[in-house]
Amino acid sequence: MRLDRSPGFGIYLHWPFCAAKCPYCDFNSHVRHQKIDQQRYVRAFAAEMAWMRARTGAREVTSIFIGGGTPSLMEPATVDAILNEVARNWSVLPDIEITMEANPSSVEAERFRGYRAAGVNRVSLGVQALNDADLRFLGRLHDVSEALHAIKLAREIFPRLSFDLIYARPGQTLEAWEKELDEAIGHAADHLSLYQLTIEEGTAFHRLHSAGKFIMPEADLSADLYQLTQGVTSARGLPAYEVSNHARPGAESRHNLVYWRYGEYVGIGPGAHGRFVEEGTRVVTMTERHPETWAGLVESRGHGVVDGERLAREEEADEFLMMGLRLVEGIDIARFEALSERILPARQLAILQEEGLVEPVGNSRLRATPAGMIVLNSLVAALAS
Repeated sequence: MRLDRSPGFGIYLHWPFCAAKCPYCDFNSHVRHQKIDQQRYVRAFAAEMAWMRARTGAREVTSIFIGGGTPSLMEPATVDAILNEVARNWSVLPDIEITMEANPSSVEAERFRGYRAAGVNRVSLGVQALNDADLRFLGRLHDVSEALHAIKLAREIFPRLSFDLIYARPGQTLEAWEKELDEAIGHAADHLSLYQLTIEEGTAFHRLHSAGKFIMPEADLSADLYQLTQGVTSARGLPAYEVSNHARPGAESRHNLVYWRYGEYVGIGPGAHGRFVEEGTRVVTMTERHPETWAGLVESRGHGVVDGERLAREEEADEFLMMGLRLVEGIDIARFEALSERILPARQLAILQEEGLVEPVGNSRLRATPAGMIVLNSLVAALAS
């Protein structure tokens, strides 16, 4: 019986341009003050897809995610053309989930309707806060009224909606976050992504924090904010299904589940990563991050891949652990053992269970407990090779 190494096959499309760079962001995003030649990028996306299709072979696409950057700066015709190229290269399921990220500051009803006509059926809004002072601190270009307008439009136009909030912000109290979270759930459709603010190296926030310009919450308060988040969302019918993601049952992000269940995906565009099985081995692809350089590479040789590797089975198994233990459903133990060709370390497993950090789910699965989710990196390190 063939080992199932692909619970889904996704396509990730990276649009790298933003109107402004947020001070906390370490994603591959770039500000351009001149007009972007969107047709040039459509041609480059098409060429890189054809090159990837030659490597993956015929596959059935289960989800598409257009991320960034700020994809909602694209013209609807650009989105339509890129999605048509996906369908030209691979088989696209009739009920496929197609998600696009959008920022409230770039939302227009006409543009949203254009994206919907192009096939987008799920939008993910970068709201980040429902507090004008904190939106300014986070470097966002919108205010709360614009965010609520964007949420209202998205709920009217798209079948599915998610939006992001960042918490554990400087000076944020448990009471303030509970009130803000409760308000957010009142506006949410079926999905929320709730992330703790982290200081990433190379960002403006990293420089400001290092200079003592602001103070992050203490670890105990951050843990309390996390626990509060789990309790409030669960009580309001949006329980966590992953460390930072909450959904009504059945409304989980199919594309992100491809990642967390260790499926396969192709990454197209500047700075995109991919992971798929080729000739029996899982390969990693990484494309050039600088948009114009990426486009030039694609034009000269058909793709912008500049780095990558072929993973050994132990490396696959370790990644499978790292991704799967983020999920409330946990991991399939038999799949881990088939990937790694070893059993989970009994002594470490017993210690983690005794400490209340992991627990079995029936006879076939293992998951992190709520306490284990808080120290997930340490938990994975204890079980990995």
